[in-house]
Amino acid sequence: MKFYTASSFKNIENVRFVSKELIKRGYILTYDWTKNERASTIDELKVIGQEEKDAVIEADFIIVLLPAGKGSHIEMGIVLGQSKKVFLYSPNEEVNNYTTTSTFYHLSEVKKCIGTLDDLINIVFKETKKHD
Repeated sequence: MKFYTASSFKNIENVRFVSKELIKRGYILTYDWTKNERASTIDELKVIGQEEKDAVIEADFIIVLLPAGKGSHIEMGIVLGQSKKVFLYSPNEEVNNYTTTSTFYHLSEVKKCIGTLDDLINIVFKETKKHD
């Protein structure tokens, strides 16, 4: 199965960890945005945006690691629009805080994962029925 991991630059090490662990289990990463430098021109933004959009569309599911930026939420929207699965990770219960949560975090296509990154990986593995 193919996946994409979305988050903000401040979560880059967690994104790399999750992606590496899933690749070890036989999953295919559609695009590794963590290898990019921050875009410094509109043209660079266009190229990266297209690559990320293509990768999200190609993925069977995505993982969104909170805290995530506006780009990650747009990627999540693309996937939800295709009725694909989203694994939404939070290290704490912030996703269930009524004053700060998003309506889209609570759709049936969204599997909320609260806990450690290892918990997230195990949930993804179990829910996608991917086996070595």
